[in-house]
Amino acid sequence: MNTFKEGVIAMRVLVNLLISVGMLIVVPAGLRLLADPGAGLARRLWPFGAAAGVVSLWLPRGSVATALATGYAITAAVLCAYAISRPARPRSEWPAEAAVLTALIGPAVAASALVAERSGYHLFGFELGVLSLTVAHFHFAGFAAALIAGLQTRVRPGPAADAAALTVPAGTLLVLLGYFTAEWVELAGALVLTAGMWAVGWLTWRHARTGAPDRLTAALLGGSALVLAGSMVLAVAWALGEATGLPHPSLAWMAATHGVANALGFAVCGMVGWRRAGAMV
Repeated sequence: MNTFKEGVIAMRVLVNLLISVGMLIVVPAGLRLLADPGAGLARRLWPFGAAAGVVSLWLPRGSVATALATGYAITAAVLCAYAISRPARPRSEWPAEAAVLTALIGPAVAASALVAERSGYHLFGFELGVLSLTVAHFHFAGFAAALIAGLQTRVRPGPAADAAALTVPAGTLLVLLGYFTAEWVELAGALVLTAGMWAVGWLTWRHARTGAPDRLTAALLGGSALVLAGSMVLAVAWALGEATGLPHPSLAWMAATHGVANALGFAVCGMVGWRRAGAMV
């Protein structure tokens, strides 16, 4: 019993650390990749909301943690308001805009799950542990992956980049829909998302080899691409096992492998690399 309890605590600490990385590093770094000056207010407010959100993670569930999580949700809502206010884009830019809007809305989905989890409320009947994983998922697949997919349409324009910019949001939406419908829908979402992420990884690898301005940037982008290719295999394995009953990794193992790889290897290295490369979307 003690071993099981220690495992649960260890997983919670790990997931909280990953969420903290998403709030404090990944999202603010991603917001600096937006060329639109209209994102200025969201960029300025984000550190305050992120700090509140991170503190809420480490407090016991209750009114104080919920209030701090709500502060984070307000900041995420400002980001949503900016997304809604973005001017209409020409049809040729629709794939990129779909990816960017998905990224900007992702933190609000995460914030909704965070407020519910910190208050002890089983939102839509989900277990509190699942809500914590949802918070993490929508900072990395929901925000980082979608934003970097949109970025590809600027640095590597063409059918492959457009396909990546559409499939990453579509896969993320299908995974979310699978939470409410069936595990087969979640598996379909994982497959679509993986296809989009592999396309992002391939385009990132090509840019690292031929377009990076220096060796460090090339190493960051190349490492991000390689980590992404491997981590998404784990995502498919888990979703396939959930849908079919075949042996598959546990959630704790997924957090320690897929989660850490996506957070640090893909998202952090990718955001820093693209920033150094001067890319904007």
